[in-house]
Amino acid sequence: MPENATSDDFTVTPYAVEGEVDYRELLDRFGADELTDDQIARFPGQHPMVRRRVFYAGRDVDRFLESANSGRTVSLVTGRGPSGPMHLGHVLPFYFAKHLQEQTGAHVYVPLSDDEKYFTKDLSLAEIGEYTRENLRDLLAVGFDPERTRIVIDTADADVVYPLAVQFAKHVTQSTMEATYGRPDNVGLSFYPAVQIAHLLLPQLVHGRHASMVPIAVDQDPHVRLARDVAAKEAFDVDKPAALLSKFLPTLDGPGKMSSSGDAPGIYLTDDRETVEEKIQTHAYSGGKSSLDAHRKHGGDPEVDVAYQLLAFYFEDDDATLERLADEYRSGDLLSGELKAAAADKVADFLEAHRERRERIGDLEAEFEPYRLTEDERARARPEGVGLFD
Repeated sequence: MPENATSDDFTVTPYAVEGEVDYRELLDRFGADELTDDQIARFPGQHPMVRRRVFYAGRDVDRFLESANSGRTVSLVTGRGPSGPMHLGHVLPFYFAKHLQEQTGAHVYVPLSDDEKYFTKDLSLAEIGEYTRENLRDLLAVGFDPERTRIVIDTADADVVYPLAVQFAKHVTQSTMEATYGRPDNVGLSFYPAVQIAHLLLPQLVHGRHASMVPIAVDQDPHVRLARDVAAKEAFDVDKPAALLSKFLPTLDGPGKMSSSGDAPGIYLTDDRETVEEKIQTHAYSGGKSSLDAHRKHGGDPEVDVAYQLLAFYFEDDDATLERLADEYRSGDLLSGELKAAAADKVADFLEAHRERRERIGDLEAEFEPYRLTEDERARARPEGVGLFD
C-alpha cells in the first residue's frame, strides 16, 4: 500500500495539502495513471474539467467508460465532510457528477461524513449537525435526479453504514491503515477508513455488481486505494471502484487548494456578486507584470494567473473564448484587472444561479426525503443476518 505523498517540497494527505503540488510526481507515489487522449475523448458529454485535464488521472477508468458508453449500470460516489460552509472547491465535483448523471443515467451516492469531522475538528456534534444541514441545502441545490441519487449521512444512516463498516474493518489491518493515513489522533480515526470503504462500495451493494467510479480530489485518493484492496477480497461480490483524480482549485493567492481554513481567502457559495468581485480583484494572484507599460510590452502569464485558472477549471465553457483570453493576456492587450473582472463575472453568475435554487428549497426534511435510501435499499445493502428481527 503506497504511503501518503509527503516530501520536502509538498504534502498531500486526506487531512492536509501544503506547498506547490507536483501532480506528475503524485502519480508515481500513488500509483495512478494519467488519463490518455483516448480516454478523455470517450468521456460522455466532454465536460471542461475532463477535456482540460482538471481531472487528470485515475484507475480502471476504461472499465467505467465502457459500461457508461454501452448503457450499462454505472454509479458515482463523491462526498462531503460537513465542518463548515461550502466554497467553490467543495461544490464543483458535485456539479461534475450531476453532468455525468445527465449523460449516462448514473446512480450518484453522496456520503456526508459527519462522524469523521467530529474526530478531526474541534467542533461539537451540534455544530457539525448544523453544518450538515446547511451543506445539505447546497447539495440539493445542485439539482441531482432524486430517483437516481442517494445522500447518506453517517450518523443518521448508521443502520446501514455501521454494519457494513464492521464487515469491512475485519479485512483492514491496523498497520495497513497507518501506512495509508499515518498514526491516528484517536480511535475514531482508526475505524473511520472502514466507514469510508462502506461509502465507496455501497452503490454496488444496493444495485448489484457494476462499474462504479469515484471522482475525487487527489488528496482523497487513499480512501479509494483502501476500498479497492477490500473490494478485491473474495468475500465480497463487488468490483473495485474506479478512481478519477482531480487537481485542486487554486487558492486566490496562489498554489495549493481552495480552503475553508487558514489565511487564504476562499469564495463561498454564500458570497454575493460584490464580494466575489472584491475577493478576486484584491486577492487573486496575477500573472501580469508589475506596471502597465511592462504588461503592454511583455504580456502576462495565464498559466500562473488565478483568475485565468478559475475560468479554465470550470467557469468558461467555450474553449475558443478561453484561448482568446490567454492569447490577449500573453500579448499584453488584456490587462490583469480585465481578466479578473471576466472571471469574477462568470463566478458570480454561477453562484447567483446556485443560490436561487437553494432559496427555493422549502422544508429541509421533506426536500431531503426523496434522496434517502429506501427501506428496500437499506435491506439489500446490509450484510445478511444483520437486524435482530429481520
